[in-house]
Amino acid sequence: KSGLMIGLGETRDEVIATLGHLAEINCDIVTIGQYLQPGRRCLPVTRFWTPEEFNELAVLGQKMGIKQVFSSPLVRSSYRAGEITP
Repeated sequence: KSGLMIGLGETRDEVIATLGHLAEINCDIVTIGQYLQPGRRCLPVTRFWTPEEFNELAVLGQKMGIKQVFSSPLVRSSYRAGEITP
């Protein structure tokens, strides 16, 4: 299992490349969520990804061979942890 937090300046191509690398090493579960600035002293959000972009990333990850891709703005690494089976 691995997780990505996006919205800190990464490009779409970088995220897709990362999904490809995770697929290559047979990672079977990936979570992708939107970074939200937790406080004024923390890094600001560079970009808010759209729900459609999150859906696209999930589809691409699955097409690459990742069994389960949970991708949505509010997804976190523990998203549905009790329900996920490898």
